[in-house]
Amino acid sequence: MYVLVRQGSGGDLIVEPIDETRARLESPRRLSLDEFRTFVAAREASAFETRPRWVWDDTGHTYPLLLSAGIRVERCHDLRLCHVILRNSALTQSSELALAVPDPWDAASAVTADEVGLRTTLFDFDVDDDDGGNGDGDDLADHTNDSSKPGSESRTPESTSGREFRHQLDAVASAAEPGRLRLLLAAESAGALVAAEMRFAGLPWRTDVHDHLLTQELGPRVAPGVRPYRLELLAQRIRLELDDVALNPDSPQELFRALQRAGLAVTSTRGWELKKLEHPVIEPLLQYKKLSRLLSANGWTWMESWVVNGRFHPDYVPGGVVTGRWATRGGGALQLPRQIRGAVVADDGWKLVIADAAQLEPRILAALSQDERMATAGRGTDLYAGIVASGVVETRDHAKVAMLGAMYGATTGESGRLMPRLARAYPRAIALTESAARAGERGEVVTTRLGRSSPVPGAGWHEVQAQAYDPAATATDERRARSQSRDWGRFTRNFIVQGSAAEWALCWMAEIRRELSALPGVGPLPAARQTDALPGPAGPVAGLAEPGKARVPFDRSPHLVFFLHDEVIVHTPEALADVVAQIIITAAETSGRLLFGDFPVDFMLTIATVDNYAQAK
Repeated sequence: MYVLVRQGSGGDLIVEPIDETRARLESPRRLSLDEFRTFVAAREASAFETRPRWVWDDTGHTYPLLLSAGIRVERCHDLRLCHVILRNSALTQSSELALAVPDPWDAASAVTADEVGLRTTLFDFDVDDDDGGNGDGDDLADHTNDSSKPGSESRTPESTSGREFRHQLDAVASAAEPGRLRLLLAAESAGALVAAEMRFAGLPWRTDVHDHLLTQELGPRVAPGVRPYRLELLAQRIRLELDDVALNPDSPQELFRALQRAGLAVTSTRGWELKKLEHPVIEPLLQYKKLSRLLSANGWTWMESWVVNGRFHPDYVPGGVVTGRWATRGGGALQLPRQIRGAVVADDGWKLVIADAAQLEPRILAALSQDERMATAGRGTDLYAGIVASGVVETRDHAKVAMLGAMYGATTGESGRLMPRLARAYPRAIALTESAARAGERGEVVTTRLGRSSPVPGAGWHEVQAQAYDPAATATDERRARSQSRDWGRFTRNFIVQGSAAEWALCWMAEIRRELSALPGVGPLPAARQTDALPGPAGPVAGLAEPGKARVPFDRSPHLVFFLHDEVIVHTPEALADVVAQIIITAAETSGRLLFGDFPVDFMLTIATVDNYAQAK
């Protein structure tokens, strides 16, 4: 059973229970926020087989309204996230949804050749007017019943959300392999629940430890706009080595000119380019860049902005990258540097269980391509070490470089030299990446294991390609077209691997979340934390809990608190740490079976049960 939830007027919500045939089980009901919470809590307290799948426009908008009252839901269908997948998937291109003219649901999914990477814009629009409909009389089902009950929405026309949900169900049903898409949509929506819960619960964070670590790295705290002691010492060394007493090393333009005056042939001031140079200024300059980045990204200002009452509340963006990987809207959760990970400290009587999927993308490639020899190399061991033991290359570093070259399209240097060996040893895996690259070079789409498809190149890309075939084309036109074609081929080569790995990770987290929710609450109550507002550009979000009270429903039970592509952290009462570790291991095995059936590939995990994040590395 589904329950469609949509926004009414004045903060009310409209709920509409429907069955798998999309027939209304009850007439739509308009509920106040408190009534909505009571309604959801009652449904979630029922037997599992009668609990609904909640259908709403945006999990990040609606679910916090429930979490703030201590209510968790088992499952949902996020219309926004699922629309992006179904609109662009090669499996649904003949569906009404895919063929429709662009509408507000597409505002978050427009990706061009110039935008491959983060897609962090989330759209906001009025999904319903006061009567919950668009006035076209197109009911969700022909046999809608009248109701005289208070709060009911009698004979309401189909809402924007209801129509979108119908189109999504139709798109899946008409797909050649609907099972793949159903799993992907369920996993994507479960990921949205996880993201909302992790933001709400927060990552345990000790600001006193953070301050100590910053002081060790940078020197004592100073006023904003003033360089800390160690940064100022490095700035003085840089000026001395470049013979420029007025140089501001924070200015890329000034630094670039100073490096050129010193006789260094630089084309940018990026760290990777500077590392290639030999000059006395390089060592202090690279150190300055590292510490300056720490100060700006995770310094004292960040700490005061993002850590509230002992918790860091990252604002994740599920599906924020075209491959399905997550992004963040603020706080930099996906880029926590090692220098400050010691500030992530479990509460007294609790532990952090940290799990990292080893060599995830190469293992995904082995399973995608059904390359049994490659899967065997990683069975029960480090995959790169297994490649060395198979005699393919001499060292683990060689194996890693060659494999990254296969997945990311590196054709020169050490990777290019080793690639032929890898192709002979694992022909199915390398053939898959090469096929994906050739498809991209032709401007075609490629599709992940469960059905997420790559974007098509933009109009500019096609114009450049067409110009190269013009009889008047110059050698420069042809070189530009070939370069652009190869770049898009490198993108599609990696898309299928990175996107399928993201799907595996979503299934992994969904399984972990499901099993953790069944564990009892046995932990000591954390210190009281005021949680009436969350920080960051997306907030504050008011009313998360009564000021001074502990946060429910995560105050006594294990729960996910962090995710980074192939790594998760669970905050758990110490008594359940071993149980949690086994849940994480089993969830990885289940995720592998969900995606790849009985293909014999191991998804190895490195697991550590620690008091702080730094101890796991």
